[in-house]
Amino acid sequence: MLDFIIHSNDSLSKIITDQGIIKWSHLLEYVKNIPYGRNSNRTDSKSVILENKGTCSSKHSLLKKVADLNSEKDIELFIGIYKMNATNTPKIGSTLLDNSLTYIPEAHCYIKYNDVTIDATSGTSDFERIKNDILIEKKIRPEQVGDFKVQYHQDFIKNWIISRQLNFTFDEIWKIREQCIYNLSK
Repeated sequence: MLDFIIHSNDSLSKIITDQGIIKWSHLLEYVKNIPYGRNSNRTDSKSVILENKGTCSSKHSLLKKVADLNSEKDIELFIGIYKMNATNTPKIGSTLLDNSLTYIPEAHCYIKYNDVTIDATSGTSDFERIKNDILIEKKIRPEQVGDFKVQYHQDFIKNWIISRQLNFTFDEIWKIREQCIYNLSK
């Protein structure tokens, strides 16, 4: 597995090394153990460290940026849309069942190094749980975890509702999805 010294003098790397984190492997473990939660600005990678929380988007964007800033170009950032259900994402509770849905397409970010997928969303994250439920995957840049990711996800859901001829509006599905995400953060 990849490991390197965080040596760049940029402000993001400096915030990390000021925490005593000087190796990539230590940063990866540190990020995994930061509590799950939405940041005040999902595209500001520093907020993950400064606010001591992050989502799959902000945490993996941070990891990709640090890799890039330290000349490690083999790490790629991805967004995957997967079938979020009670089996692969147990903490969502009974929200889907309560709404007679088997799954909702959910956008999830992760990184890859030489085709090995790394999910640092939490200490218990395991990409293997969702791997077979991935519907589509796209390589993105760190700055795309904001508006681009949200629009990409919403467009996918709108098309999913139409293709499945569901008796839900987009707003209803998005509200159910938000409840699932809220359940994850508890």
